[in-house]
Amino acid sequence: MGLTKQTAEELREKSEQLRMLADKQTQIETERDELLEMKSWLTLQDLGGDYDVATNMSKHFEIPLNKALDVVEKYPREYLIDGEDVPSVVKSLRMWRRDLKGDFRKRASTTIDTLINAYSSHIDNCIKSIYWVGPYERPLRMLVTKESDIRKLHSLKDYESRSKAIDLLAKYWEGELDKQDLPYNKEYARLSKELKTTKKEFKDFIKSIQNNITTQDKLDNHILKSVCDMDGISGRQIFDTLPTKLKKYTSNKMISKSAHRLGITIIDEEYFKLPDMIKKDVYSYTAAFIDSDGYITIDKNCNPRIGLVATGNRGKAFMMELHKELGFGRLHLDQKSPQDTRPVNRLHFYSQGDIHKLLTNCRDHFRMKGPQADRVLELVRIKKYHKKQEWAKNRLTELFKLVKWHNHQDNKNYDFAKYEIDIENISKLEGNCKNSIMDALESIAKSVDDAIDDLEEIVEEYDLDEHDWSSVDDASDYLFEHKGPQGDEEE
Repeated sequence: MGLTKQTAEELREKSEQLRMLADKQTQIETERDELLEMKSWLTLQDLGGDYDVATNMSKHFEIPLNKALDVVEKYPREYLIDGEDVPSVVKSLRMWRRDLKGDFRKRASTTIDTLINAYSSHIDNCIKSIYWVGPYERPLRMLVTKESDIRKLHSLKDYESRSKAIDLLAKYWEGELDKQDLPYNKEYARLSKELKTTKKEFKDFIKSIQNNITTQDKLDNHILKSVCDMDGISGRQIFDTLPTKLKKYTSNKMISKSAHRLGITIIDEEYFKLPDMIKKDVYSYTAAFIDSDGYITIDKNCNPRIGLVATGNRGKAFMMELHKELGFGRLHLDQKSPQDTRPVNRLHFYSQGDIHKLLTNCRDHFRMKGPQADRVLELVRIKKYHKKQEWAKNRLTELFKLVKWHNHQDNKNYDFAKYEIDIENISKLEGNCKNSIMDALESIAKSVDDAIDDLEEIVEEYDLDEHDWSSVDDASDYLFEHKGPQGDEEE
């Protein structure tokens, strides 16, 4: 009995779905293995700053710096239920369970146990997220049980504080290992006393971390958490979510001032927190943005153009912050989109000097648009220094075609013939690069400059007048006589 057409079509759809699921599973497993490898690599790093470690990770694994920072700095969010931490909720549930009997009591106990197990897994994830404590995870579990203490430990960023924490953990662990096989004697008592002292030192050290949090610090932390959790939140919404104690000392005006101080961008009363990467490594972030939502091109008059495009208020905030950090470029905000949807915001670069500076600093960070950047840099160099060369005009046209090809090579329906681009000869155009010729010409120009410097030194040393310096021949004679091949000045 043959399959109907509909049944065969359904089987094909199911087969395609299974294939997509298998690909997705393979991708998830690959990402998981990569993350585990990164975590393992992190445990071998020193106690320096997170940004330096992320920079080394980016180079080692050949990943973007912002992704490396996410791995290094990632920490689980606080586990809260209706604004209360889990230990407080468990305590309340146990008090409530006392009034229950029979199956209701058993169900309540099961619920509490499930919550405790989930919280234990959360604590494990918190400890594992502190990469520099990795080798000392065992003694840390012996000494720390509160999530707040682990969060304090994660907040340590300087070498001295991290080193002190590691020293105390190592000291406690060594004492535990020495104590294990000892019988009850004086040595056992001495080690027990030392362990108790070390434990107290570690507890005191944890307490000393941010032990004086002011009302302003609490407000700042709440604002940052609210904005990071929900982009575009308003000041009024932040105020409504404040704890009762903070509300008494806070106003909308205070929230706005604090947001500006914390580097939060406000657009139309909506709050946005942009990545710190913009300030730490602006060119790396700009390169990533150009790769994803920007363009590098050459117009029909052989003028280079670079642009970044973003939509909505968050995009507007991003464009404004990036323009401020770069210090050049031209902003075009709240432009009407072709689809008449959200407003479009653009950051454009027109000046050859700005484009050269931007591409020179971004070139090593490009993942997709590197070839376009190389061609535009070659074009800028030709137009700035070599536009009078007989080959310059033809090469500019070739560069226009090359950039057009790189920008649209994945579009099978693009009409390259419109710009007289022969896709069969692209490799020939690539091989016609003039950088080596320009290097040679510029080295000759440099030699002439050196010769002029030598002539000026002779003029100053021998106090020549206008009669002595009447012609280029005289200059060359003096150059030969006083700086001749023999290498010694003549008497």
